[in-house]
Amino acid sequence: MKKANITVAFDEDKLDALEFSLKKEGSTVQSTLEQTLAQLYEQTVPQPLREYLDSRSAPAPRPKRPARPTPKERPAPPEAEVRHE
Repeated sequence: MKKANITVAFDEDKLDALEFSLKKEGSTVQSTLEQTLAQLYEQTVPQPLREYLDSRSAPAPRPKRPARPTPKERPAPPEAEVRHE
């Protein structure tokens, strides 16, 4: 799926404090917002619509290639003819 950017205005001092606190927890504002937005999507968008959107974004299945024969299955190369003079 194509990604969209979201811009949100937020107080700079509060953002600095939030980044500092999340860094202590091993997280970031970006990852926390992405998780929160995903939860909002799950709670708000009806399941049938989510399934439809997921099916549109799924790549088409690639046809399977035939398996290569193992050395036991491969025919033996013809033996070279040896001439004795």
